[in-house]
Amino acid sequence: MRPSGRAEGAVIQAGTYTAVSARVSALTRRALAPNPGPFTYTGTCSYLVGNGDVAIIDPGPDDPRHIAALLASMGGERLRYVLVTHTHRDHSPAARALKQATGAIIAGCAPYMPSEAGHLCAPDLDAAHDRTYAPDIVLRDGDTLEVGDASLVAVATPGHTANHLCFALAKEQALFTGDHVMAWATTVIAPPDGSMGAYMASLERLRGRGDRIYWPGHGEPVHDPPRFLRALLHHRRAREAAILQRLESGDETLAEIVAHIYEGVDKRLHVAAAMTALAHLEDLISRGIVDCAGQPGLQARFSPRRG
Repeated sequence: MRPSGRAEGAVIQAGTYTAVSARVSALTRRALAPNPGPFTYTGTCSYLVGNGDVAIIDPGPDDPRHIAALLASMGGERLRYVLVTHTHRDHSPAARALKQATGAIIAGCAPYMPSEAGHLCAPDLDAAHDRTYAPDIVLRDGDTLEVGDASLVAVATPGHTANHLCFALAKEQALFTGDHVMAWATTVIAPPDGSMGAYMASLERLRGRGDRIYWPGHGEPVHDPPRFLRALLHHRRAREAAILQRLESGDETLAEIVAHIYEGVDKRLHVAAAMTALAHLEDLISRGIVDCAGQPGLQARFSPRRG
């Protein structure tokens, strides 16, 4: 079956909530959580992988409607694993309820570890993480899980978060990319947990793989990964160049940089834009291209390094 990204599957009634479990390939179904928004697009995509024995990748928020829909979509199948790409609250919290209901093993990324530098950045950054996430198995790069007729391999992709993983399904040359690569928007990198240097290195690493389709945590699939990765890397380098240009023009603060570079962007996204700009600046500082008066943070002042 050729993956199409279109809904082909069962309509599931969970109380007053109706969900569609979409068969998108021979081994993969997709269910959309009812949590649309400026950072989640149409909602979190949860993926059911395998037939008979099943793994759910990114179970989504702790919403009883979505959890009931996921359980109903399996019919008589057995849920073996609940896999988590990272611990943002739109991706991991439903894992607990699914384990309680089925006895499934929670596996995937390591728990979130707060940074002592958190006070220098967004004060509510920790609130974005699921602090109750408790995996039975922490997967490392290259670890493999067998799920019925499917094998899933963990691929370490730090950047969006320090603990971010993708999952590769070799039989279909598919990669479940969480929030690392998405077709609908660029990924937010929020220091100190997020790192632009790590993110760019993770993107470069994916270029060496042979995946033919990406299934992201939000939005539609990426059908030409090599081309998309080239465009994504180009975009990030262009954003870096724009930040350097603003510093050369006399901007010193994140507020000034964001006001100029993200002028046409929805104001609701300006905090996220500031965090990603800060991630670029941290990377530029580490490479000796930019100076900062004191520690990098939302209120810091930056300047191009001279000499």
